[in-house]
Amino acid sequence: MTGTPKDIDPDTELREDEEESSLPALDLNEAPDGTLAAGRAAILRFVKHAPSAPGVYRMIDGKGEVLYVGKAKNIKKRVTSYTRPIGHDGRITRMIAATATMEFVSTATETEALLLEANLIKRLRPRFNVLLRDDKSFPYIMITSDHWAPQILKHRGARTRKAHYYGPFANAGAVNRTINALQRAFLLRSCSDSFFEGRTRPCLLHQIKRCSGPCTQEIDFAGYAALVREANDFLSGRSKAVHEELAGEMDAASAEMDYERAAIYRDRLAALSAVTSHQGINPRTLEEADVFAVHQAGGYTCVEVFFFRTGQNWGNRAYFPKADRSLTPAEVLDTFMAQFYDDKPPPRLILVSHEFEERELLAQALSIKADRKVEVSVPQRGERKDLVNHALANAREALGRKLAETSSQQRLLKAMTETFQLPKEPRRIEVYDNSHIGGTNAVGGMIVAGPEGFRKNQYRKFNIRSTELTPGDDYAMMREVLERRFKRLLKEAPRDDLGEAPSVPQAEAGAEPQPDAETPDPIDFDSDDASWPDLILIDGGQGQLKVATDVLAELGLQYLPVVSIAKGPDRDAGRETFFMPGRTPFKLPPRDPLLYFVERLRDEAHRFAIGSHRTRRKKDIREAGLQEIAGIGPTRKRALLRHFGTVKAIERASLTDLANVAGINAETARKIYEFFHEKAGQT
Repeated sequence: MTGTPKDIDPDTELREDEEESSLPALDLNEAPDGTLAAGRAAILRFVKHAPSAPGVYRMIDGKGEVLYVGKAKNIKKRVTSYTRPIGHDGRITRMIAATATMEFVSTATETEALLLEANLIKRLRPRFNVLLRDDKSFPYIMITSDHWAPQILKHRGARTRKAHYYGPFANAGAVNRTINALQRAFLLRSCSDSFFEGRTRPCLLHQIKRCSGPCTQEIDFAGYAALVREANDFLSGRSKAVHEELAGEMDAASAEMDYERAAIYRDRLAALSAVTSHQGINPRTLEEADVFAVHQAGGYTCVEVFFFRTGQNWGNRAYFPKADRSLTPAEVLDTFMAQFYDDKPPPRLILVSHEFEERELLAQALSIKADRKVEVSVPQRGERKDLVNHALANAREALGRKLAETSSQQRLLKAMTETFQLPKEPRRIEVYDNSHIGGTNAVGGMIVAGPEGFRKNQYRKFNIRSTELTPGDDYAMMREVLERRFKRLLKEAPRDDLGEAPSVPQAEAGAEPQPDAETPDPIDFDSDDASWPDLILIDGGQGQLKVATDVLAELGLQYLPVVSIAKGPDRDAGRETFFMPGRTPFKLPPRDPLLYFVERLRDEAHRFAIGSHRTRRKKDIREAGLQEIAGIGPTRKRALLRHFGTVKAIERASLTDLANVAGINAETARKIYEFFHEKAGQT
């Protein structure tokens, strides 16, 4: 949601009975492109066709890129306000000057317009909107409901399976800790359905009292269903009732002198206490709430979000949205929250640190989306105010760390510019590496880094497709990766469009005011716009460098800076050799901070490439079966699966465990182990 731009007062918008003839007259043929006059003239052309109804409008530049997405109760009145010759701040003036066309979408209500606006902002990422950088999904706890014995799992992504979902959690660690405690409290299974169906005796989790053993009928259907109901009640916010129920059962068992059963309830209550006494601030009177706090400093904005469910802190996450430095915390919050809940279920209560203009409208929209009442509140006192103050303190600390990291990163980028003799300080660094085993399941990886660190939403993997290259030919694989990457880049973002803001011609004397060049938007280092790299790093030596320079020369991109990094003797870190076109190979001092920085980039590319390779290899294993391993036929495959149950269990087995399987000798066990754990030959 964007709301009304800060320099436009809704009360000053044109009245519906005001004639269009009162609008400023502009000569459309005289205004040069990119000027404020040209932008106003373009907007005036579309005002005539704008609907006088709620909806969303898009401001688009001459290249077809969406500049801004806004919503309005009356689109025509809102868009008309942009045609006024004065009264706009620098940001709005630049936006108007860049506008060439507009598009409108009517909605039945302003609430629908708000939801549509948030969706379009996240999808189109206009550079004049506040943009939520959210490239990583939240983890949830999932209790399935498509099996007679539901399982409890960690879940990310689309909710395609029939199940109950609880969250969000701020990170996977919080989910894992909670699931471990819930397994002890409710004894729900976490194994896969295939593993469950194949059991003939209880597994280790049952023996250590983390599963009730429904697979072998250690518990009957009614008993397990009661455990599932209690777990769902607890995670749905009825934790006190579950506590009281278990305590009552424990007292009843004790009164009947059934001390063994009482001990079971005692252990389950202790496990629940471990969940509810999670470290960090926990509310005493709130079962379910999200808390948002905004802090600004140094031209940056931090939005800290805390998640409270079942009366406990499920973690927090700091966001650093792209926002013009002229926007106030309330204006950032106004836009941020609608985008945040575009793909997440809202809780019943949302606490915010600042009052913003359309708080009530947001509450209505979220209530419609959740199909229940959602309250958005700015607390003034009491425990709710304490929670907001705690979030504000965390926002200040997170932004302080971010500014310190950014300062350190910029010093490293400056040193990189000088050492590698780059034409400018790099904003986008692309690092390439390949991974394979003997040429099989070959994958190329590209990671991206910039002034604010790794940009993981920009990472790309390349499954090597060529059937003509010799297995294990690293040079040919690197050629394929670079050709595919830069051919596509030339097609999608021609070199003359680097994602920079369009230049605005300066006005002659006496002309209308031009966009304020003294207060530009802060650089958005995480923007998707800057798709061309300022530096290419290749993991390899002189051979990989030659491949890279040949590919770039063939594509007419020989001016892109390329550096290859050869590992030191015995692959020792700290003794790398750097190769660049036209320069003698050189090394950096062993303790040079720039060397550590480059090593970190190289290692991240290596990690990503190997991870992509392993994912592809495991998929092939599932599809091709264990026969892919030399010496494993149908008989030995059946013996292994009968002994371990699943391929995953075979992968985790030790050499000794593998050798204990009937029909598997020491040599075959070694081959199986090396197939899943090999290091040598992996690049």
